Amino acid sequence: MPEVVFEVDQSKSMRDQAVPGHNRWHPDIPLASMVRPGSEFRVECREWTDAQLGNNDSANDVRDVDLSHAHMLSGPIGVEGAEPGDLLVVDILDLGPCQPPQEYGDAPGQGWGYTGIFARDNGGGFLTDSFPDAAKAIWDFHGQVATSRHLPGVRYTGITHPGLFGTAPSAELLARWNRREQALIDRDPDRVPPLALPPLSQNSLGGQATGSLAEQIAAEGARTVPARENGGNHDIKNFTRGSRVYYPVHVADAKLSGGDLHFSQGDGEITFCGAIEMGGFIDFGVDLIKGGMEKYGVSTNPIFMPGNVEPRYSEFLTFIGISVDHDTDTNEYLDATLAYRRACLNAVEYLKKFGYTGEQAYLLLGSAPIEGRVSGVVDIPNACCSLYLPTSIFDFDIRPSADGPVSADRGMSAVTS
Repeated sequence: MPEVVFEVDQSKSMRDQAVPGHNRWHPDIPLASMVRPGSEFRVECREWTDAQLGNNDSANDVRDVDLSHAHMLSGPIGVEGAEPGDLLVVDILDLGPCQPPQEYGDAPGQGWGYTGIFARDNGGGFLTDSFPDAAKAIWDFHGQVATSRHLPGVRYTGITHPGLFGTAPSAELLARWNRREQALIDRDPDRVPPLALPPLSQNSLGGQATGSLAEQIAAEGARTVPARENGGNHDIKNFTRGSRVYYPVHVADAKLSGGDLHFSQGDGEITFCGAIEMGGFIDFGVDLIKGGMEKYGVSTNPIFMPGNVEPRYSEFLTFIGISVDHDTDTNEYLDATLAYRRACLNAVEYLKKFGYTGEQAYLLLGSAPIEGRVSGVVDIPNACCSLYLPTSIFDFDIRPSADGPVSADRGMSAVTS
């Protein structure tokens, strides 16, 4: 096992760890540890909400989750010799749920994980207009396979990956983020859910920072919800074992941090908490390409090479969406977001014919290894997106036939009371 450079006791909050992590992006968060180029090491991770959700049959914890705590990140890990303008080369060597002696317990990742539909007034999701209320599915881990008592008839191999890793922003880059995101909020300041999340001092955690530095991080630090130029919350399901990521370096030592581990996820993570969320571990190798940002023109976002590890699904039932809002019969111009939303809603309606509730179908599409594709963005006025659903994850035949769908009692997801 590689050297553990960031340890997590899953029985404790990230705030109470021997070396706490952080939940805001800021250049001045103190280093948790230092590694050298060419080294391999392990980082242990807490589940992204700091384990606010439990292994139960109620979605009240999803409804009431306090998102000011998120995301709880492990780090920052410094890399010797890293300077602004370099590319940090990060290899994902291995990752998974919590390891012995913490493999079973009450925290997500200790033998189980969850998928949540977040309520419209607390985060929302891709289909929040159709599903405004919170719901949840608990998943049990069986090696590489996940099953759920809240989604009977489904069993699939996960593409385990980190939802969120990145380098620290420079002070100038952080100021740009805050300025442009506030301008976005100002377009519709009363929108629910909001258009963006500004800095928030409440429940800010700045690693080992204390006093005035901790206050500065709380006042200026960027929330971790979106992906940005430093990497961040990409939620790319193929970002798994064997992947190599090239991160822009914006500060001395690079300051690599991350977490938000997923046992599985569909393209788009459409419920907002659509992955199977967990804590666990991730093993890295790191190196540097000096001056790599200029050499390769990597100035705004990371680039990566996907790993070769993924389930072998060979048959898919594919749902198509176009940029038409069928609820209002309104055409939009080459709107790929609307087109993918319609593909998702078409899949939900199809799965309901087999006995699943809309919430169950939504949870399934967020967590299962579906493929989402932008299929066409040139044929005016309709963009076309497609959603590929593996047929073999079901223990019954979901393909259309002359006999029609066989509906059955599929139980229900955890809901609010």
